[in-house]
Amino acid sequence: MRPDARPFPSVAARVAALNARYRHHSAISVLEHALGDSDAGRVAMVSSFGAESVALLHMVALVDRATPVLFIDTEMLFPETLAYQRELAEMLGLRDVRVIRASRTRMAARDPEGLLHRENPDACCALRKTEPLEHALAPFDAWITGRKRFQSGSRAALEFFEAEGAARIKINPLAHWTRQDIADYMVNNRLPRHPLVARGYASIGCAPCTTPVATGEDARAGRWRGSDKEECGIHVVDGRIVRGPVRQAS
Repeated sequence: MRPDARPFPSVAARVAALNARYRHHSAISVLEHALGDSDAGRVAMVSSFGAESVALLHMVALVDRATPVLFIDTEMLFPETLAYQRELAEMLGLRDVRVIRASRTRMAARDPEGLLHRENPDACCALRKTEPLEHALAPFDAWITGRKRFQSGSRAALEFFEAEGAARIKINPLAHWTRQDIADYMVNNRLPRHPLVARGYASIGCAPCTTPVATGEDARAGRWRGSDKEECGIHVVDGRIVRGPVRQAS
């Protein structure tokens, strides 16, 4: 190391600095700054093009339409999701949407019949989501997510910026938004809803693992219904896939 060189700050140090810097900013302001702040580095957005995705996609389009947007096509998505993804990308003028899929070789070796989701949903998510996303995110220092505190117990303490281990930063501009905030934003900006929302799908993932929710149910109750699985694996806490509400230290 040169005598005048300083150690480059860790992910944890940069996350702390970013949260302190933008703690009281609005969602759009956090997004604007994150896309230009050297502590965030090279940034991509990851979007499911699901029930609430259009709000954040619209914000990204307002700030910088050239922002890379990674869309994981598990090849088990609803046809409506695939059509919605194409519709939004064109409508919003997104210039760099990257459709991410699992390796053909790995699919043939690990899920040749397409039934892995029945036997081992964690392994299916790892094959079709986590591993392809990790490969696609390799060039980036940070990624934008649509995660929000109200979505589940494991997200209740979510901040604008969080460390993904020592690998990269996750940016959550909508962390403090409520479901009503999102609904209002969509109405005020005349944004189209995912077509499955009208059929009771409040949180939309892969077709075999997603069901409609009843009135009064949590929005994510229809994801992996009947199991204790809560996350697909692309979001982790302390290096582990989250299964249920995070137990807070007393």
